[in-house]
Amino acid sequence: MSAPSASAWWAQFRKNLFGKPIATSRAAHERLSPRVGLAVFASDSLSSVAYATEAILQVLGLVSAAALGIQPWISLAIVALIAIIATSYRQTIRAYPQGGGSYIVASDNLGPRVGLVAGCALLIDYILTVAVSVAAGVAAIASAFPSLHSQLVPIAILIIGLLAFANLRGIKESGALFSVPTYGFVLVMYVMLALGIARSVQAGPQVQQVLAEPGTLGSYASAPFWFVVLRAFAAGCTALTGIEAVSDGTQSFQKPEQKNASKVLLWMAIILSTLFLGMGYMVMHLPTVKLFSVKNPEFSTVSSQVAAYAFGSANHPGFYTVQAFTALILLLAANTAFADFPRVCSFLARDGYLPRYMARQGDRLVFHNGIIVLALAAIVLVYAFHGELDQLLPLYAVGVFTAFSLSQSGMVRYWLRHQGAGWKASLGINAFGAFLCICVLAIILVTKFRDGAWLVTFMLPGLYFGLTAIKNRYQSVARQQAVTEAPEATVVSGNHIALLLVPRVNRGILNALNYARNLKGEVQAVHVTLNDRALPELERQWQKYGQGVPLVVLASPYRSLIEPLVEYVDRLREADPNCIITVISPEAHSRRWYQRWLSENVGFQLKNALQKRRNVVVASPRYFLD
Repeated sequence: MSAPSASAWWAQFRKNLFGKPIATSRAAHERLSPRVGLAVFASDSLSSVAYATEAILQVLGLVSAAALGIQPWISLAIVALIAIIATSYRQTIRAYPQGGGSYIVASDNLGPRVGLVAGCALLIDYILTVAVSVAAGVAAIASAFPSLHSQLVPIAILIIGLLAFANLRGIKESGALFSVPTYGFVLVMYVMLALGIARSVQAGPQVQQVLAEPGTLGSYASAPFWFVVLRAFAAGCTALTGIEAVSDGTQSFQKPEQKNASKVLLWMAIILSTLFLGMGYMVMHLPTVKLFSVKNPEFSTVSSQVAAYAFGSANHPGFYTVQAFTALILLLAANTAFADFPRVCSFLARDGYLPRYMARQGDRLVFHNGIIVLALAAIVLVYAFHGELDQLLPLYAVGVFTAFSLSQSGMVRYWLRHQGAGWKASLGINAFGAFLCICVLAIILVTKFRDGAWLVTFMLPGLYFGLTAIKNRYQSVARQQAVTEAPEATVVSGNHIALLLVPRVNRGILNALNYARNLKGEVQAVHVTLNDRALPELERQWQKYGQGVPLVVLASPYRSLIEPLVEYVDRLREADPNCIITVISPEAHSRRWYQRWLSENVGFQLKNALQKRRNVVVASPRYFLD
């Protein structure tokens, strides 16, 4: 028995590590129930309870202790914003039951360029979601074990890697994994708030001591009071991140998708609002509030201070239970980004703004390339900002409110164009939501700019022009490969079979066909079906330009391009062991090195897969692009 090839060994290793491949026909069975869907898509929003109130206090505390009295009013304003935006996105779910993220809505209604801006904003926000959520989770761990504060970066990197691994195993298993921490967090938070409120009512009014250094993070002590209020409001708007995830992932729910997604969005908004208001009430009734500063050597987060007060001590088992579930949901909140970042990448790749391989699902029905890119980008961000939450938070919310604004504006255009039953009410809701989102975005940009929002402000156009360059390159390649007339054919015969891979019909493929027909023996065109909807058009074009060469269509139940072809080659070898088979994989060659990474090297993959088979040759005739 011959030793297994390197490709076979790698395939077995991946199967052992990530699980057995899941057939495309099983996609409907991998859908999420509302219960699991709430855990997967709401963890980002719900986890913000652990740091959104603290973000408000960090701004107000830099002015004076008396300024903290404004916090309840800011919290009420944010809860009202949550209600309005959640209601607006329920209209989006109604109009886009197939999934209506900001990129799709803005592209459909405001044009592809505006849609690309929304897509870029979402990509940046999802990377920040992972970095901020993980940093906040590690901060919760350091609050319980202060000695770990010096290890923020390695702990955060380890956690991001574990989250990526969990998502690479597949949607359903990840959803089940995240249900217990999410619902456990909600339960312990309600218990903590109930105990804390009862304790504060029993204690009665008391003078609150605030430990902070006014002005240490900026000149807020001398800033106009309205600017301080708006800056605190902008900081608290981090509580709204993740609301869009439900509408973007509508198709991830079990049938009826629209109804289940709307239900999850409603419950997410209710739970988020009650927990956020409860936390806001509690911080106003703590005897002492320690903000992150030199006067807080224990690195205690505000949520951990509330837990210590509610349970009477930082050594109480209830305190550690709250910290454990807070850390878990903060770490798992990044799963919202791991669920949606790859999906947005697939949309952008489908439209030519990212390399095509970003749109390909792996054998576990997940967009594995997007998951890997997100994990690496988040790790770079955590490393660059030393894993410190207070350094990452100022970057947050710019991208998400850019996407909110464009999505809601797109929905206004949608209702004006399509109308239908109840369209006026939906138009009013989305118009009001768009107006508020634009106002909040302006507030965030003005008040957070010098604290870090400038970085995101410059990243957004940079990413936009980068993706536009990729789109232009693909369009240039398409123009160069456009078919005008079929090359003149010559036919020979012999004990040889040439298999020409035909992923699509273009000039490069037809030139390779002419090469195949000049080889001795039989010629077959082979197409591995990865997209059933594109097959009829390909068959029509091949009938027109294929010079009578038969087209063999191979099914790919696990979305693999290589395995069905290898199996077909083996069947031909079994039928005629002495036959020589040439597998022809045309390869586009770009003259500039930085353009070559946009293409997949299928020929190299085929050579690795077929290298152990006798009488099998892999040829990669090149066609050159400008």
